[in-house]
Amino acid sequence: MAYNLLKGKRGIIFGALDENSIAWKTAERVHEEGGTFVLTNAPIAMRMGSINQLAEKTGSQIIPADATSVQDLENLVDKAVEILGGKIDFVLHSIGMSVNVRKGNHYTDMNYEYTHKGWDVSAVSFHKVMQVLYKKDAMSEWGSIVALTYMAAQRVFPDYNDMADNKAYLESIARSFGYFFGKEKKVRVNTISQSPTPTTAGQGVKGFDGFIAYADKMSPLGNASAMDCANYTVAMFSDLTKRVTLQNLYNDGGFSNMGVSAEVMETFVK
Repeated sequence: MAYNLLKGKRGIIFGALDENSIAWKTAERVHEEGGTFVLTNAPIAMRMGSINQLAEKTGSQIIPADATSVQDLENLVDKAVEILGGKIDFVLHSIGMSVNVRKGNHYTDMNYEYTHKGWDVSAVSFHKVMQVLYKKDAMSEWGSIVALTYMAAQRVFPDYNDMADNKAYLESIARSFGYFFGKEKKVRVNTISQSPTPTTAGQGVKGFDGFIAYADKMSPLGNASAMDCANYTVAMFSDLTKRVTLQNLYNDGGFSNMGVSAEVMETFVK
């Protein structure tokens, strides 16, 4: 059901790859709620996915951009404002990558060149995106910027590897930059800490099926789906959340406040 929550609003959505991605689901929901946007992803990621189908479905244009390149981001923002016909009201940062995870490197045996690359893509890119928007004064007042994160930023999930560090840094950037964006531009910045979700990126983490099954049994409402996250993000983009900023918001069925559940205990009781 659509409520026209984003009618007349303009945005940029980073990270839509295929139908499994949260950014893809979010783009569909934003479109249903009346928002217009440009889609962007790294050129190499675009060759791997099917973003053109999403653009056609939502009547959106695609602007390729390497989110670690300030020059690319400046071009993206300039073109987005031109295409959409005005300042930006919402931005979704749904980007994450660990070369160490892809290469199977254990957390205690990092390749630090890989670490730096993953940190730049997954976390520093968020600062770069906001810095470009901030310097260009490209965000509307009461605009909303959201980045996706995971609870491994606060708690130990051994196989999540250096992505846990990246997400912790991402959340810190949201708070720190969010202060200045809020104080000076009335723009809100938040992160959404999502349940483990079977996206293309998520499935690359060792033991991911176990993550999902365990979290589902621990959460009183069960795991939040990609569509659940899309709906939450739409709410954060809307005017209904104008005073929410600097928050790390859990969309995880209650997992983050659980110690243990009856279902998990049953596994250990003989």
